[in-house]
Amino acid sequence: MPKHLALGQLTQYRREGAIFPISVLTAGDAVAHRAHLEAAEAAHRPFHYLVKPYLIFGPADALARHPALLDAVEDVLGPDILLWDSSYVIKEPGDQRHVGWHQDLTYWGLDCDELVTAWVALTPSRPDNGGLRYLPCSHREGRRPHVDTQAADSLLHRGQDASVQVDPEAVVDIVLQPGEASLHHGWTLHASGPNASTERRIGLTLQYLAPKARQTLTDKESATLVRGRDPFGHFRPEPAYSKDFEPSALAFQAEAERLKKWVYDRA
Repeated sequence: MPKHLALGQLTQYRREGAIFPISVLTAGDAVAHRAHLEAAEAAHRPFHYLVKPYLIFGPADALARHPALLDAVEDVLGPDILLWDSSYVIKEPGDQRHVGWHQDLTYWGLDCDELVTAWVALTPSRPDNGGLRYLPCSHREGRRPHVDTQAADSLLHRGQDASVQVDPEAVVDIVLQPGEASLHHGWTLHASGPNASTERRIGLTLQYLAPKARQTLTDKESATLVRGRDPFGHFRPEPAYSKDFEPSALAFQAEAERLKKWVYDRA
């Protein structure tokens, strides 16, 4: 039996390629996480799309290891789980940029699809503030063709857009309250619109892998074992979080960010 998900949720994930909402944090804990994040941004730098913040920021590390979140991921991937990537995805009030329809695995260089993305809301996430939306069952057909638009109004690294016709009537908006999460498959087509609201929309996205997965473009990528064991060793181990912005962890994180962008440019 599943550890955290209802049996119907697990069935839905396998059928549709996404599920929501999943309870992870209390509303109060989500508010506290946001406060820590925004204090860190004020003191250091914006965190939007910062690669692997769990290496250098305690709240991100704690959330990435939260038992409720890992139990849900285990229901999908099994007992052995690598934390492979993470980033805060932040849309400022009135930001007109969007995320086009795309599939994550197209640009990640991995040799299999045993990956799940968790998206944890730290603020409400709705259609009017640029919340995530997905096309149910789109993961079943595997990789779709994409084009790199390099569009200035796209939040994606290459402005990538899937070459597909999306029926608006089939699209599902993922609506989350602070502390709730969604899970989606790496081949699920998803997108998000501009933030037309007067508030920031903030979420932490986390990518979890089964250890059998391998990066095909480089042997230098890293990951953190967060549950179970890793009998394969396909990824370099990462330093455990010790304190916020510890210098050696910052150096490791910066190198990981450079390598991630290198992979994106070549996948």
